[in-house]
Amino acid sequence: MLSRLILIISLLLLSACTEEQQNKINRLGVTWLEGDYRVTYADGQHVKSWVVLDGKVTSEPGKGYYYFWVTKNGKKYYVQTPIARTYIEELEK
Repeated sequence: MLSRLILIISLLLLSACTEEQQNKINRLGVTWLEGDYRVTYADGQHVKSWVVLDGKVTSEPGKGYYYFWVTKNGKKYYVQTPIARTYIEELEK
């Protein structure tokens, strides 16, 4: 009974928020992901993917970006992509 009451109150509070506030709340949940990931940026016809192996993908919701390092041809590169156009897939080991 108590869990239902908490759920109802949470839904009422969330519905009182503007869409922008709800988006900010949703983005706060992820600060970083550690492991193996494929990060894909897609904007219309332009699609670019990177593989992050045993690394970290960090988000900065206030600025709306993901940040991560990738290794290509033995060199490390810093990548920044907008959250709104980026997809992250966990790679199976």
